[in-house]
Amino acid sequence: MTCIFVQIRCKPGRTYDVANAIILKEVHSEMYSTSGDFDLLVKLYLTDDQEVGRFVNDTISSVEGVERTLTTLTFSAF
Repeated sequence: MTCIFVQIRCKPGRTYDVANAIILKEVHSEMYSTSGDFDLLVKLYLTDDQEVGRFVNDTISSVEGVERTLTTLTFSAF
């Protein structure tokens, strides 16, 4: 399993709609509303056979109201 974090910038007034659409997909582990350049932070676990870029584009970026995403990959440090 690979843990990734996706920060999401939503179109103005669409944050709740985007969050609800992602919740309905049941793909996330955790989701938070954030302040700053992005509106949402989503933690996801992907299986080893899932390609990160394709998954984010097909599952997160395609949600109506998403303006931009920033994906952070995680690695075992120790």
